[in-house]
Amino acid sequence: MLGMVLALAGCENVDLPGSDEPSGSAPAAGPGRAVSPLDNPDGTKPGLAPLTSDADRAEARALIGKVATKGRGPRTGYDRDEFGYAWMDTADGVPLARNGCDTRNDVIRRDGQNLRFRTGSDCVVIAMTLGDPYTGTIIKWRKQKAAEVQIDHVVPLSYSWQMGSSRWSESKREQLANDVLNLMPVEGRANSAKGDSGPASWLPPNKQIRCAYAVRFAQVAIKYEMPVTASDKRMMLRQCGG
Repeated sequence: MLGMVLALAGCENVDLPGSDEPSGSAPAAGPGRAVSPLDNPDGTKPGLAPLTSDADRAEARALIGKVATKGRGPRTGYDRDEFGYAWMDTADGVPLARNGCDTRNDVIRRDGQNLRFRTGSDCVVIAMTLGDPYTGTIIKWRKQKAAEVQIDHVVPLSYSWQMGSSRWSESKREQLANDVLNLMPVEGRANSAKGDSGPASWLPPNKQIRCAYAVRFAQVAIKYEMPVTASDKRMMLRQCGG
């Protein structure tokens, strides 16, 4: 169980099962809380709302069309530590950095509802309700079963390594790993199934948000001037009607 907690929580703010008492709850947000990625270009707003209108899907295709392509390189030399420790609050150039709360808890606070915090903290979340965009399910999460929710890197770090981040500066890799634009709290099993796949190999089981997922993947790729494979780009366009 400690291993699962470490996997989710990273190096800081690790709480053992049974060690926390709630200090209170944050109010639940109303329905329709998830935001379209087209209206959330910095990733600071919650969730991943479906793109359903013809206009939005056309805008999505135009955005995806800007993504460059190249072949996927080798995974040689990849290590999670090349992207800094998880989940640092000190990565430069990303929203919510240096706010006194680690990145993992930042995105849980962003997307979770009915938040309950560790005693004496307004940062460390020990319980919440999550509307998981990837599966379309509601998860009643407790830190005692930490692995039920994992923080997905929309563009996986290993994928980025194979697409060129192996040649980036350390600070740019730390930025990618901790940028809320690239982070989504989701069902642990879905995240594990994804691994380091691009969109041609894995898409969220919830078909309604696949276009939105493709847009978010494109937003990260464009921000970091990172190409995707040609097959991934074709799949991304297809999800939005292209």
